[in-house]
Amino acid sequence: MLRAVPGSNDIFPQAKEYPFREPVFRHIVRTAEEVLRNAGAQMIHTPIFEQLEVFQRGVGLTSDIVVKKEMFVLEDRGGRLLALRPEPTAAVVRAYNEHGMKVWPQPVRLFTWGPIFRGERPQKGRYRQFHQVDYEALGLADPLLDAEAIALMVRIYRTLGLRNLEVRLGSVGDPEDRARYNQYLRGLLMPHADRLSEESRARLEANPMRILDSKSEQDQAVLAELGVRPMLEFLGEEAQAFHEQVCRYLERLGVAYTVDPSLVRGLDYYVRTAWEVHHMAIGAKSALGGGGRYDGLSEMLGGPRVPGVGFGIGIERVAIALEQEGVVVPPDPSPTLYLAPLDEPAKIEALALAEQLRPRVYVEIGYTPKSPRKALEDALRKGAQYVGFLGEAERTRGVITLKHLQSGEQREVEPFQLHSLFEE
Repeated sequence: MLRAVPGSNDIFPQAKEYPFREPVFRHIVRTAEEVLRNAGAQMIHTPIFEQLEVFQRGVGLTSDIVVKKEMFVLEDRGGRLLALRPEPTAAVVRAYNEHGMKVWPQPVRLFTWGPIFRGERPQKGRYRQFHQVDYEALGLADPLLDAEAIALMVRIYRTLGLRNLEVRLGSVGDPEDRARYNQYLRGLLMPHADRLSEESRARLEANPMRILDSKSEQDQAVLAELGVRPMLEFLGEEAQAFHEQVCRYLERLGVAYTVDPSLVRGLDYYVRTAWEVHHMAIGAKSALGGGGRYDGLSEMLGGPRVPGVGFGIGIERVAIALEQEGVVVPPDPSPTLYLAPLDEPAKIEALALAEQLRPRVYVEIGYTPKSPRKALEDALRKGAQYVGFLGEAERTRGVITLKHLQSGEQREVEPFQLHSLFEE
């Protein structure tokens, strides 16, 4: 029997694992959509695959996604190299440029959700196909947008019912600040390169900032011993002022945060503001999502300079946090009426009646004739309020035997009476 590819998951109502139960998944998406639409953001859907170059340029050649060959790359019939999206931001910025959104009133605020693909080792909360809600605000380099994005992200989590949250705020500075900081890190770490992990030695020349985010215990021991200065100490005047303004705006909005001097970003397009939202109950990999500013990304994709800021929320990771906090997701509605055919001719009668009622009433039917006892069991399993029996006796009298499952009350009603009965 064929099975799903490791690191991918089927999402359906009766899934054994909580993050893959479809009502939970849908509740997270709908909540995020409601929060973002109420803030004026517009929905966009981009293709799940793009030209490989979109993501190579977008995430940067020194990012893990490229260096570790985590992208799923395919060649189409014309010999073009395509990639399943490993992150959504580059695709949204490509769409902004391609469709002339620069002439729209700025900023243009867009959101989307969908699958993300990365060929990494599967583990809890980290899959080869996972799903994100993504928000982007494009066209304005104002710290107000950074603060709003953080506030919207927190609002989504709070609306879902999560409480055990921590916002960690940092800054990766401007490109010249990062260059200065990377030079400092190379000078500090080069004499100790033989003590670093193989992965961090490879990063040392191209992007030493990424070593600060290493999960290797030996790397972290070296960093602690050397007393590495944080990126925040290397910010230029403009980046520092921008960071301080974001902090003031968050305080005015009542969004609690912790300044994290060690916060770095694995994607090369980030500048200035960077943040993560953590949930401490889901284990070591506690980030539910993160975001930041990326004012240079559009130029990397061959477009004009377009400032931008945005965030991504991991849907499966949020589901894990909801489970940990014991948040009850609203259940799907149960049928108002379950129509049960008792013989073969009643099947089409049940379906015809259901189709008459369905525009205003949630109706399910039995697709094979069963005894009244078996039909009643099916109706109870589905959580229906009423069961309607249709058989030869009912056809003869032109009625339906209707039973209220909670009270046990049973009576015969004519089909035309059902509309008024369920609208009471």
